[in-house]
Amino acid sequence: MSNTPTKSSQTASTPVTAAAKKTSPARSSAAKTVEAPVKSALPIGFVSFVGSGPGDPELLTVRAVDLLRQAEIVVTEAPEHAALVESLCPHVEVVDGGFGQDGQPLTHAGRAKVIVKQARSGKRVVRLMAGDPFVYASGPEEAQACVKAGVGFEIVPGVSSVTAVPAYAGVPLTDKKHREVAVVNCSDAKVDWSQYADDRTLVLLSAVSSIGEVAAALVDAGRNPETPVAMTRVGTTTEQETLVSTLARVGADVRSARMTPPAVTVIGDVVDLRTALSWFETKPLFGWRVLVPRTKEQAGTLSARLRGYGSVPEEVPTISVEPPRNPQQMDKAIRGLVEGRYEWIAFTSVNAVKAVREKFDEYGLDARAFSGLKIAAVGEKTAAAIERWGLRADLVPSGEQSARGLLEDWPPYDDLLDPINRVFLPRADIATETLVAGLLDLGWEVDDVTAYRTVRATPPPAPTREAIKSGKFDAVVFTSSSTVRNLVGIAGKPHTSTIIAVIGPATAKTAEEHGLRVDVMAPAPSVEVLVDALADFGASRRASLLEAGQPVTRPSERRPSARRRAT
Repeated sequence: MSNTPTKSSQTASTPVTAAAKKTSPARSSAAKTVEAPVKSALPIGFVSFVGSGPGDPELLTVRAVDLLRQAEIVVTEAPEHAALVESLCPHVEVVDGGFGQDGQPLTHAGRAKVIVKQARSGKRVVRLMAGDPFVYASGPEEAQACVKAGVGFEIVPGVSSVTAVPAYAGVPLTDKKHREVAVVNCSDAKVDWSQYADDRTLVLLSAVSSIGEVAAALVDAGRNPETPVAMTRVGTTTEQETLVSTLARVGADVRSARMTPPAVTVIGDVVDLRTALSWFETKPLFGWRVLVPRTKEQAGTLSARLRGYGSVPEEVPTISVEPPRNPQQMDKAIRGLVEGRYEWIAFTSVNAVKAVREKFDEYGLDARAFSGLKIAAVGEKTAAAIERWGLRADLVPSGEQSARGLLEDWPPYDDLLDPINRVFLPRADIATETLVAGLLDLGWEVDDVTAYRTVRATPPPAPTREAIKSGKFDAVVFTSSSTVRNLVGIAGKPHTSTIIAVIGPATAKTAEEHGLRVDVMAPAPSVEVLVDALADFGASRRASLLEAGQPVTRPSERRPSARRRAT
């Protein structure tokens, strides 16, 4: 077909003059014709079906995280999704896809209606599903409902519990001798177990209540009664628990252990490899509930490192940071900084950096006001906070990251090299005088300014206080003397069974003064080193229990009768 415009199309695209209208009525009529709107081929609404994986939020795919952060509406299906959504997209609208407005569980059809309705709102909708949307999930039915309603969709696969849970239990599904795997959902139609009489690996879903009958049927079909079986509940989480048995005994063992769903069961010789390959449940702090007396903002690195060793950190703020009662001293110091009154500014905490930055924002200042000023930081964390402001510390302790370490590297005042002999020291109201006294000894004058106050936080909820006192926490990590004093003040002393870990000698002394015996002390004043030291303690404790032929228990599962006292 030729692409040359026809005469009529040329006419339609040419402006019609007044004269033409008089002499050409046909053209005038054509010019007034309005073309019918073209119907859009785009779908009405769009849904991203996103697999959340088997339970561990760190198993989310990069694509899943990206979509959740962009979402305007998230339709969930499991209670644990609430915390996941809160951590990634706290301001998103959450729609419960598990239950209807009447409080009754939604059917697949009912949930599909909810999803289509949300998609038609025109907002970015994510349907968050456990595991993988297309592996033993309702994804296919819900996606078909979208097709019928003209709603567009995409599938973002998730890590399936079929493979992930056995992997976290240290059970490979295949090895050199066993190449075939069969996956069976035991919750639906009656299964003909005779077809699984060979020695291939079986992965069973929803088999907790029926495992005795399933095992008997497999034995009747010809499988060896001594075939190994591993059942893992709440896999990939720090509550994971694995029971190892055989087809002959698994029914009784599951009842005795009171195993509950959700669980994944593996049947086959590959289960024997768990003895050598169990890696998750053997972590030094696996399942330990660890109290972290810090705010969520301060506890990020500490809690992440604890989770890496298999523990469950629980953050309980013990202090609250507030402005100074008299802000005039801070205002005067900031003006002096801008006017070039100081040679140095020394930051002794991340909170001090935050306090000065907030004052800068209040006055409409930025990092350029630091031009010509030398900056000191008490440690790497404080230096990192300074760097996030677009600045770089000129002095960070080369040794101990403390006021004492900072003084060891601080140069003495030299009237030939230093045009100004004054240091601005913004700090907490309860800070020690070590740095001030040391700078004075080095010949510097110090403007010691209260930049913020640390006050005791409100007590934690009653269940948390009870857990602290009754020993439901396995360990507590103290990162300063103030965390010891404040935790005891707002919640009481940790139980005698709780392992006490401290960041250094000063914190250890305070703990002992409060009647606590210190079990772990970090060899260096760093939260990372502190967690590593606690993990080393946990590993040694585990090894001792195994060597003595005892079951590996958590500290909270052992109850000495007397409260621990300092020795």
